[in-house]
Amino acid sequence: MRYLTARKRAEGKGASHTGTEHHWHMTVSAVALAFLVPTWLYIFGSALGQSQEQVVAIFARPFPAILTALVLIVGMRHFAMGATMMIEDYAKGTARKMAIIFAYSLSAVIVATGLFALLKIAI
Repeated sequence: MRYLTARKRAEGKGASHTGTEHHWHMTVSAVALAFLVPTWLYIFGSALGQSQEQVVAIFARPFPAILTALVLIVGMRHFAMGATMMIEDYAKGTARKMAIIFAYSLSAVIVATGLFALLKIAI
């Protein structure tokens, strides 16, 4: 008697054969963001309205800097995967390819800009 879990039965199904894997990546990043974002909002909220020197001092510490980097990276990865899924559902042909490239490029530019600014503050 073979025992297959629901996930094992679902793997490899669908047109692209990656639907379950994509769903799991989205779920894991959503759970990670559910813990990261409230913590980051608390730190960011405490820095809001402070002078530039105080904000730089807050984000120069390791925990706020690493947390900010994680929020940027995980958040933009989650955005890119979600936007790709939406684009794949509604766009066709060349417009689909260009929109997916734009979504990934936009998320990469936001991550690069955010990390550059964070490094300028932290160093």
